[in-house]
Amino acid sequence: MSAVSLSTSVETREARLPRVFISAAHKSSGKTTLTLGLAAALHARGHVVQPFKKGPDYIDPQWLAMAAERPCYNLDFHMMRRDEIERQFAHAARGARVSLIEGNKGLYDGLSLDGSNSNAALAKLLGVPVVLVIDARGMTRGVAPLILGYQAFDCDIRIAGVILNNLGGSRHESKLRAVIEHYTDAEVIGAVQHDPAMQITERHLGLVPANEQDAARTRIRHVGERVAAQVDLDALLAIADAAPPRPAVPDAPLPAAGAPVRVAIARDAAFGFYYSEDLDALCAAGAELVPFDTLAAPALPPDVDGLIIGGGFPEVFMAELEANTALRSDIRNAIDAGLPAYAECGGLMYLSRSLRWRDQTRSMVGAVPGDTVMHERPVGRGYAQLEPTGGDRWQERQRIPAHEFHYSSLENLPADSIFAYRVTRGHGIDGVHDGYQRHNLLAGYAHRRGTGDLGWIGPFLNQVRAHKGRARTVT
Repeated sequence: MSAVSLSTSVETREARLPRVFISAAHKSSGKTTLTLGLAAALHARGHVVQPFKKGPDYIDPQWLAMAAERPCYNLDFHMMRRDEIERQFAHAARGARVSLIEGNKGLYDGLSLDGSNSNAALAKLLGVPVVLVIDARGMTRGVAPLILGYQAFDCDIRIAGVILNNLGGSRHESKLRAVIEHYTDAEVIGAVQHDPAMQITERHLGLVPANEQDAARTRIRHVGERVAAQVDLDALLAIADAAPPRPAVPDAPLPAAGAPVRVAIARDAAFGFYYSEDLDALCAAGAELVPFDTLAAPALPPDVDGLIIGGGFPEVFMAELEANTALRSDIRNAIDAGLPAYAECGGLMYLSRSLRWRDQTRSMVGAVPGDTVMHERPVGRGYAQLEPTGGDRWQERQRIPAHEFHYSSLENLPADSIFAYRVTRGHGIDGVHDGYQRHNLLAGYAHRRGTGDLGWIGPFLNQVRAHKGRARTVT
């Protein structure tokens, strides 16, 4: 192929942005495992696969990124404007052979009655053909009205293929294929037998994070091989290639790159909930991200100007976190000395005085003078809305969209504690407030988007640079 024809091919492919939306009739149909397997199988074939996840999720994207060996990006109507979703998709999908968007819950599920924040709404916004995953356990003839109903409910949604999942054997598969062929025009592009070895262990917040499992890559490879053997990958790619061309969308304006700063970021088995978009934006804004391991590092990385501790599962590692007394002391002293720090959910729990779970209590950092207690049921769950109190050190002024999912509560905070936000939707720290402030620390249960007009990255880096400038002046 000549250089000219190769260039034309790439330009055409990028203009069309081949893409598929993997959705389901209802939650827990196995779409995450199948999307993971599709990403791994296509990557194993040598294709560049760009994964996306609909909704505010940290765990599924970790697995999808590992399968595709490419960062996974979230697309969410609550946290992003429609034009931001379009720009994020276009930017990340550019150059990929195929983009896989994994939905959350069912195809038509969402918060609003009109479906404006549903998976179907995202598929329409981005012009993505849908492959519907159907959990076929216990189903025979009833699969036909299910498919027909989903096709008829919204004529703007193109259900281009069906993957039957959790089949009971070849006889079950034959019956379902015959029913679907007789009553519908849906194309069955895959039939996956029930296989316990394909399942990924679940716990109270969903799938176990990939960064916590030594065997994660082995599991991903197995799932990819099983999916490749039972799903017609060529048919999937044909569906992706038939997606209509996307109009040109300009890239989002990059944040202004200020003076370089070094920011320590906790990235290990206990903490790993970060949006890929946010990590990209931090680097683009001039922050050198210096990862450290809260379980093993004896101290914060040297010469850092700021600190970020995202969400995770500190309760699972609370014995190891407690045992690392040197790091806990170093973090507490740094925050007491004014180091700008931002922590979300698991990070807040780690920075608290103690953590209690399953009749065990372990000492944590102590930078937040409260005690974390784990509960059997969620304390805060779902989308949240924050309103700045006016006393926040970041000087934010607009209502902020967020989300939360925590089984813990923070108790015994001093009565004179200063909070950055009032919670107008959600629970936060005490049902009324979120964003505990002390020195230059801001720590809360709510997870926020870092980029955009209401993101946390700009205000955080402003504080980091201001503090660094003051320290330089004093020196």
